Amino acid sequence: MRGAFGQRFVAWRGRLWALERETSALLFACRDRRTPWYARLAAGAVVAYAFSPIDLIPDFIPVLGLLDDFLIVPLGVVLVRSMVPADVMEDCRVRADAVTAGEKPVFWAAAVAIVAVWAGLGYFACRVLWAAL
Repeated sequence: MRGAFGQRFVAWRGRLWALERETSALLFACRDRRTPWYARLAAGAVVAYAFSPIDLIPDFIPVLGLLDDFLIVPLGVVLVRSMVPADVMEDCRVRADAVTAGEKPVFWAAAVAIVAVWAGLGYFACRVLWAAL
């Protein structure tokens, strides 16, 4: 049993490393001139969300808090990866491998955008509640 669990753990760790590598590669892809504008826009959104210090759904909310990390980021990476030309993606992967040894970047602008979304939703909820009372 221990061997099977260890193999699964190693496989998951490898997948997570690959996801981090792909996300870092998308950061380079959205800065590359050979990437189409629509792929840049989508890559920027995925990278900003992935490296944002604040999640859209906070992690302390059971199931939903982690579900967004397990769904939004991988699906976004797959979607954007299909929009970026293969040669550009390969170049960006090579550049990402050189950088991933250091710390991953943090996008505070994405954190501010997520806080603004939550503040707007809170404001809307307060207005609806005030009108109902």
